Amino acid sequence: MALAEQVFNFLIPPVSKMGVGAVKQLGATAKFLGGTKVLLVTDKGLFDLGVANQIVELLKADGVESVVFSGAEPNPTDLNVRAGLKVYKENNCNMLVSLGGGSSHDCTKGIGVMANNEGDIRDFAGIDTFANPLPPFIAINTTAGTGSECTSFAVITNTDSHVKMIIASARITPTVAINDPVMMVGLPAALTAATGMDALTHAIEAYVAKLATPVTDALALAAIKLIVEWLPQAVGNGANLEARDKMAYAEYMAGAAFNNAGVGIVHAMAHQPGALFNKPHGVCNAILLPHGCDFNLIACPQKFADVAVAMGVNTTGLSVMEAAEKGIEAIRKLSKDVGIPAGLGDIGVKESDIPLLADNAIKDLCCFFNPRTISLDDLKRLYKEAM
Repeated sequence: MALAEQVFNFLIPPVSKMGVGAVKQLGATAKFLGGTKVLLVTDKGLFDLGVANQIVELLKADGVESVVFSGAEPNPTDLNVRAGLKVYKENNCNMLVSLGGGSSHDCTKGIGVMANNEGDIRDFAGIDTFANPLPPFIAINTTAGTGSECTSFAVITNTDSHVKMIIASARITPTVAINDPVMMVGLPAALTAATGMDALTHAIEAYVAKLATPVTDALALAAIKLIVEWLPQAVGNGANLEARDKMAYAEYMAGAAFNNAGVGIVHAMAHQPGALFNKPHGVCNAILLPHGCDFNLIACPQKFADVAVAMGVNTTGLSVMEAAEKGIEAIRKLSKDVGIPAGLGDIGVKESDIPLLADNAIKDLCCFFNPRTISLDDLKRLYKEAM
């Protein structure tokens, strides 16, 4: 049967540096890209711990000046982006370096968009909404979860509407991604668990998404296998460098998978408590993941049976549907084992919030990539089940 004409893009950073010691190449890489004055974007925690200063010293060793902006908040906002842009312009910077997890990377992407394009960050929500590329941009990861260091998306909260704006463009992808497991050793167990389950959500949603291809499928399944094996070990002993290294590869592959295949209902739902109540994105994803899988099961049972195998489930003698259901059980068990809260109510979401959450979620861009058609009533029911 002839296939209908359809072209799939595959987008990742031009260069990705992986493994122990990768961050030591930062200064030389910045210099190679023409950076003379860097805006280093990070969060207050990494600044207070002195990690940002370590990056400043690495840049200085290769003759690259820098100034630090430590105002990237969890679920970064338009206010953060505007404040960072002010520092960038006042110091005549010509390069961006982000240090942290998704919040720092996304905030930096927003700053980069505004640095080279006229308009406010709110003007750029949507797909390919700006013409000029970002300044040279190096993303240094300190978590193994979001995949933002390798994606063409930024998620920024509008502080007036309390809705997460998604900015999507190949032009927003970092020039260089750095995943050095040494930078992840200090991540607390709870954050390790949340970011790891975030990566698992990326992999599973990408595997069943409408735009999945054999390339994204291979990345997603490989990521799932690594996460199942190594996330509990990283949570149990944060100094386990092998576990940190394997999780760094897993989150990168999951990020590359969803960057090109898309995510779905879980992310559409998880974005809303983050935007409205500043709840942690990874925790929201982890709580909602099995509920989203249950919902999507009838749309692609074989895919979920494949996920079960990747999760380590023995599917011998099981039907496709039985295997798929066992896989979702395995997701719930992993989430419980690493200490994720059982429901949204445990993190302060109330049933009275559900109508607003659902109204916002149905408008989320991620719904477009979901394998099963979503209604407003579906979202209300799933939020209630996840309480």
